[in-house]
Amino acid sequence: MRRERLAPREDWTARVEALGFHFHTLDGEPYWREDACYAFEAAEIDVLEAATAELHALCLDAVERIVRAGRYAELGLADAAATLVERSWQAREPALYGRMDLSYDGRNAPRLLEYNADTPTALLEASVVQWYWLTDARPGADQFNAIHEHLVERWRAVLPPAARVHFAACYQHPEDAATCDYLLDTCLQAGHAAEALDVEEIGWNGRDFVDLDDQPIGRLFKLYPWEWMLAEPYAAHLPDARVQWIEPAWKMLLSNKAILPLLWEFFPGHPNLLPASRRREDLAGAVVQKPYWGREGQGVQVLGPGEAARPADAPCVFQACAPLPRFDGQHALVGSWVIGDAAAGLGLREDEGAVTRNTSRFVPHYFR
Repeated sequence: MRRERLAPREDWTARVEALGFHFHTLDGEPYWREDACYAFEAAEIDVLEAATAELHALCLDAVERIVRAGRYAELGLADAAATLVERSWQAREPALYGRMDLSYDGRNAPRLLEYNADTPTALLEASVVQWYWLTDARPGADQFNAIHEHLVERWRAVLPPAARVHFAACYQHPEDAATCDYLLDTCLQAGHAAEALDVEEIGWNGRDFVDLDDQPIGRLFKLYPWEWMLAEPYAAHLPDARVQWIEPAWKMLLSNKAILPLLWEFFPGHPNLLPASRRREDLAGAVVQKPYWGREGQGVQVLGPGEAARPADAPCVFQACAPLPRFDGQHALVGSWVIGDAAAGLGLREDEGAVTRNTSRFVPHYFR
């Protein structure tokens, strides 16, 4: 694994915008980078693929154990959320996708930092944009990227033929809009019917959630976290809604960072996991303090050896620090995509700081 410098394509902005990728620059700073890329050996890709598959299996095992023992309070879940999770898991409601954030340097075993299993973004750039970059910038090389093909096939697996699906997101946010529109397109390619609407445009008619035409919503992909949904006024209707949710409610266990101490309890010493606890004093050395819920590094703090937990506005967990590897002064984070139950591809983000945030840049990759 190494970082390489290269000259950007002269017309790269026009090329990526033609793919629907319009948030390549944020507040005047590049989000998509073409002056660098990450190169892997084929054996390193094999390691990442195997680790992702192993970690996903461990996570599903953990969900089963949590539901069987009713350990919802340890994840900060109230009774209403626990009921939704339990019903969803026992019905084996199918999931679409997720993204694991891994610390990996090409030498040591990949370590799970968290599992973005409910509303992961950085999808369009990982699936489509970096693939087209590869064909121009590294022709003849390969890329661990079968995300698009897996998504199309997964839609066929989770839905009956010619199903109708609504797609909801906060469309005023460019990244959410692009992610939702891309997933809608993969659903159409799978042979289904699809319709987009903003989360705020969903109504309740006393029996069903409905769209702007007052038509019942029977299947909904929602790029809106479950913890936000449960805090909305309409949360009381969720248990009775006749909706196939994508992602299903049981995913709120995996997208909750409080799963990390339970994974360590269930599988202590596993080479792809890091020691984690809900108590700072349980872990020696440097740790990372993480709120149960949060996106893009929100509320994440690195604590030095012996440093006490810092005040926080939300419940937190503590995870042994596995510093991201640095290349040319950049901390590199590997995002490993899971479609259905299969490891499907990689997307890398980098930042000068130790915590990956919403401003961290996306950098393409390849392998020989």
